Amino acid sequence: MEEKKTVFVTGGSRGIGKEVALKFAEDGYDVILNYVSDKTDVDGLTKELKDKGAESLILKADVSNAEEVENVVKQAIEKFGKIDVLVNNAGITKDNLLMRMSEEEFDKVLEINLKGTFIVTKAVTKYMMKKRQGAIINLSSVVGVAGNAGQCNYSASKAGIIGFTKSVAKELASRNIRANAVAPGFIATDMTQVLPDAVKENIHNQIPLKRMGTAKEVAELIYFLGSDASSYITGQVINIDGGMVM
Repeated sequence: MEEKKTVFVTGGSRGIGKEVALKFAEDGYDVILNYVSDKTDVDGLTKELKDKGAESLILKADVSNAEEVENVVKQAIEKFGKIDVLVNNAGITKDNLLMRMSEEEFDKVLEINLKGTFIVTKAVTKYMMKKRQGAIINLSSVVGVAGNAGQCNYSASKAGIIGFTKSVAKELASRNIRANAVAPGFIATDMTQVLPDAVKENIHNQIPLKRMGTAKEVAELIYFLGSDASSYITGQVINIDGGMVM
């Protein structure tokens, strides 16, 4: 019987992270997740994962805190013995125009989005290197490729993730560990659902496919990049944005 694989999804209790966790669970993976403050959905998600046949480990941890991350990874290794796929999904926004943005707003976004990706990747890859296999998928954004007014901190963090991904891909390829980045555009979320129709229409007009993407569509791409079906793909950035950035 083939040994079950394991995926670690950061910030996986809701949104894209939750859909990624459920997608991997559907295909027989056991799942490790972290959350920071919102535990309301954790019990329900644990049951959803169990219903799909997945064992799960869901722990509170801040990705920018190396000690907390090491604790999660240690418990995951003790429980599952390995981590086959890492999805660095955790991220925040603190939008503001450049002249109004505080140092705290700039620093916090880079601390969670970029430094957090570094901390988690470093903690997980030492175990992947021992196994001489693994796949890493980092969540960037189209604004990391094209920039966006009012998001210089977020854009910088997501552009940094692209450079980080390419460097990691080159470093770890000899150990059979692949690293790729996914760059979503406008994705329908709880926040976008409450936008006025005129705002939604304006967003749709910026997208050649004339609609927002779904978290499930992003999860499908991430699953592909974590699976053996993408075994010859590494160091790439794949936009999933309905053609918004070409």
